[in-house]
Order: sequence, then structure tokens, then C-alpha cells
Amino acid sequence: MRDVAKQAGVSITTVSHVINSTRFVSPELRGRVLEAMKALRYRPNMLARGLRLKETRIIGLLVPDNVNPFFAQVSRVVEDVGFMAGYSVILCNCDGKLEKELAYVDLLAAKQVDGIVFIATGGEKQIVDLLSEIGIPFVMADRQIENADVDMVLVDNFGGGHRATSYLLSLGHRRIGCITGPHDATPSADRVRGYRAAMRDCGLDRIDDLIVPGDFRHDGGEKAMLQLLDLAEPPTAVFACNDLMAIGALSALWSRGIRVPENMSLIGFDDIPEARLTIPPLTTMAQPIAEIGKQATEMLLERASSEVAIARRKVLLDVHLLERGSCATRASG
Repeated sequence: MRDVAKQAGVSITTVSHVINSTRFVSPELRGRVLEAMKALRYRPNMLARGLRLKETRIIGLLVPDNVNPFFAQVSRVVEDVGFMAGYSVILCNCDGKLEKELAYVDLLAAKQVDGIVFIATGGEKQIVDLLSEIGIPFVMADRQIENADVDMVLVDNFGGGHRATSYLLSLGHRRIGCITGPHDATPSADRVRGYRAAMRDCGLDRIDDLIVPGDFRHDGGEKAMLQLLDLAEPPTAVFACNDLMAIGALSALWSRGIRVPENMSLIGFDDIPEARLTIPPLTTMAQPIAEIGKQATEMLLERASSEVAIARRKVLLDVHLLERGSCATRASG
């Protein structure tokens, strides 16, 4: 700043006011300062500015798996909304591991981020307790931790699982398989609860053999579908708890020469871009992915910038059935 002031022929205070917009500076002086900054290739030290003003204009984003298109889409929206508000975003991929979550929280705290959008790997209240102890504003998106008094933006996973299964039941299917996600991921658990409830509504209680574990990834869906096909009485329809696993299930069906939807109906959950590119295009329960990222980021920025206490909020977004070509009425006989 001293070099810029000397080059422009003004005081260091004037340079500071131009950089920080803290006081009116005449257009003539402002122009001289900006020209000097350009000539000297001067860039303000934003970290030092952030420490002084107690804001860095940086937010963190913790996701379980940035390869998953669902999290990639959420990340893009968080980055877009943050950028438009003048914030940069540090993306932290946790690989579904608690130890990486803890390490990244420490890193973001050291960088004095203004807040964190947090998509939990599982249901670890340990992370919530740590974030609360550090005092960094944060919002949980997509996944919740029971009994945690925090801001949340969620979707109706139970209702989505129930509607997906009810749709298959309405097509005449009764042997309906379910490919779950990770056991500690609340979206998967809620979708499976919805599946069980819909089956129970039709008097179908003996379904434990039809529920097989997955991992929210392509390979997990393929493996789970092969397990269902090897049952003594395979299902005629399958609800996969996310689209990536449904796409993996399609691969398994293709490998066995089973036609979709003629011989097997299949429905996913998410509506990632790849779902419309499969053959046939995948019927799915569509989440408002952009709205999840948008509302979580706006909620975080409001809390981070507020000088007064704001009541904790929980937003529950709906999902809807998106019919494509992977489901059909069960053939008789």
C-alpha cells in the first residue's frame, strides 16, 4: 500500500479508503490509485483484511462424495450463490469418513471461514458439537442429525420412498425389491422407511429378503441387483434409493439379458442428469437439487452476516415422481 501511495502521489490512508470503500474519494484520486495498483500489480491481502474486519468472505462446503453427481450439482449451486454474494467457497470432499470431516473442520476453522454448509457423511453428532464449540455458523443440507438444534435444509425422503413404492404397487407389482444406501445416511434410512410403510399398507410385511444394502454408488447398485436376481423368487420391480445405484442396477439387468421395463421395472431417486440418458430413461423421484443448495447457502449467509440472534430453522422440501421409460405395468402370468 505504501508503494501504491507513492506511485499515485497520495497518502496511504487514501489508498486504504479506495481499497475498502470506507470513505468517499474523488474520482480523480480514485483513478490515480487504481492506475497505480494496476501498474504495480498490487493485490489486497484479503486474509489480513479478513482478520482485521473479522470476516474473510469465504465459506466452506463439506460433502461426502464429490464424484456423486447429486453432490456435484449441490456444490455448483452453493458456489454460484456464494459468488453472487461476494463469497468464495472451499470445497472439502470427505470420502464418507468421519476423520476427514474432523480434519476439514479444523482446517476451515484455521482459515477463519465465515460459515460452513455441511452435508454429513453419517449421523455423527460429534461434528455438530465441534462446529458449535468453535462457533462457526453452519447449515446442514440434505442429511440431518437427530436431536441437533441446527439450521437444516432437507427433503421429504420418507414421503419420496413411500410414493416411489406406491407407484410400483399401482402398476401391479407386489414383489418389489429395495436397494438401500449406506446404513448411517439418514436419506437412505428415511427412503427405506417409506418403502416399508407403502408395502405394509398393501399387507406386504414379509419383505426382508427384498431389501439389500447398497452404497449410493454405481458398483453398489449393480452388486445389489445381482443379489436380488439370485433370489429363489426375484422381484418384478426395484426401488433404488438413488439414481447412481439404479444405473448400476440397469447394468446388472443388461448383463443378465433382462429387459427393462418389459421384464423388470426400476425407479431411482434424485434425478441426476445421467438419469435421462440411460436406455430406457430412468423413472425417478426428483429432488429439488438446486433449491437445496440455494436455500442452504442463503440461510448460512444470513446467519453469518446477522448481528442479532436468529431462530434456528428447518426447511423441508418436497420431491415429485418423474415418469420416464423404466417402469411398466406388471405382466400377467
